Amino acid sequence: MTIYVGNLSYDVTEADLNTVFAEYGTVKRVQLPVDRETGRMRGFGFVEMDSDDEETAAIDALDGAEWMERTLKVNKAKPRTDRRPGGGGGGGSWGNNRNSRRY
Repeated sequence: MTIYVGNLSYDVTEADLNTVFAEYGTVKRVQLPVDRETGRMRGFGFVEMDSDDEETAAIDALDGAEWMERTLKVNKAKPRTDRRPGGGGGGGSWGNNRNSRRY
């Protein structure tokens, strides 16, 4: 199980999250997605802990807690779904279609 952590400060680091969640058990992984264009934090992250019990304890303790002047939203991460089923589909023709119909 992975934990979703939302409403994070844009100044938070993986080390910051690791320190907070380590109070509830062993942190296996921390991920902070960044915006591809700006390189800035996107305001949320994911934490994976060693056991379901540790993750549940962290969720119970931290959901709604105030940290770095923000109220955290902490819950079980939903499985990622493909945003474009079927591989995205075709895009049509980019060229001039004048000659595509012949009578």
